[in-house]
Amino acid sequence: MCYIGAVNERIGILLVAVAISSACRQGPSAAQAEFNGRWNIEVPGEARSRAWWLEIEGAGTSELKGRFVGAPGGGLYETPELSIRNGELRFVFTRRYSLPGEQLPYNQVPERRGIYRARLEGGKLRGSFEVEGHPETRLEWIGERAPVITDRDDGTWKEATPVELFNGKDLTGWKAMIPGKELGWSVTNGILSNVDDANNLVSEQTFWNFKLRAEYRLVPGSNSGIGLRGRYEVQVLDDFGRPPTVQSHGAIYSRIAPAVNASKPAGEWQTLEVTLIGRDVTVVLNGTKVIDKAVIEGLTAMGHDPHEDRPGPISIQGDHRKVEIRKLVVTPLVKS
Repeated sequence: MCYIGAVNERIGILLVAVAISSACRQGPSAAQAEFNGRWNIEVPGEARSRAWWLEIEGAGTSELKGRFVGAPGGGLYETPELSIRNGELRFVFTRRYSLPGEQLPYNQVPERRGIYRARLEGGKLRGSFEVEGHPETRLEWIGERAPVITDRDDGTWKEATPVELFNGKDLTGWKAMIPGKELGWSVTNGILSNVDDANNLVSEQTFWNFKLRAEYRLVPGSNSGIGLRGRYEVQVLDDFGRPPTVQSHGAIYSRIAPAVNASKPAGEWQTLEVTLIGRDVTVVLNGTKVIDKAVIEGLTAMGHDPHEDRPGPISIQGDHRKVEIRKLVVTPLVKS
């Protein structure tokens, strides 16, 4: 009996050891998997008042990958040097990051490493950004999981009373996106226009589901955009005759390309009609449907309001090139 007892004791010890070993192997992977998902990121100190977006997949496996919209530039980028170690998510972009007070043309800014780090705290990502070797560039940021939005463009939505966002006379109903920066917009003969590198405009009114109609004119080289709920940019660009891409006129910038290029030449008045219901978007440019009920996955680089489950403003990009606007109307959509 003593011999059998000793064997049983050894077996018990072995089983416990195996269980502990298995838990040790599974524990970090299970914890890492909590990073998976889409994250809307608020960056209180960001100089342009922009929000960021991050998607992580495969955390806790050998297939870790991510996508990011934020400081590296205006697009949607795969995250290089992505890792999760000791509870910390980390990725690095090598880009032309300017330093505070640095007055250089962009193409003369040296390439530097921008390091992004984050940890999970209370179901949120709490992170930081810093240009390597330059602690004065440090930013703190907070990521919240992107919400589930159930509204769909299913044909059951009805038009409510249209809202004229531009009154043809002045900037009543608009405010600047970037505090302390000169506005750079004016109204002349019923046309709203900006100078190059103006501030971005944000409507004081907010909207949920809606149809938007804009009429505008571009000069050669124009580059602008209209932000839907302050989150998703419809690209406005002088690109007549070019093949369509995710950066084309009528695109949901960096995310959804138009089916065709429906741009008119610079100098002609153009029309943009957008229907946004939940995350479903339809875009009609100059009478041609270029996007049909596509799903917007998340924020674009023009996004400045990360709270996707709330009504948001209409914004107009002014910090690139000139655009002239003569009409901007939003018609809310409601259930009948």
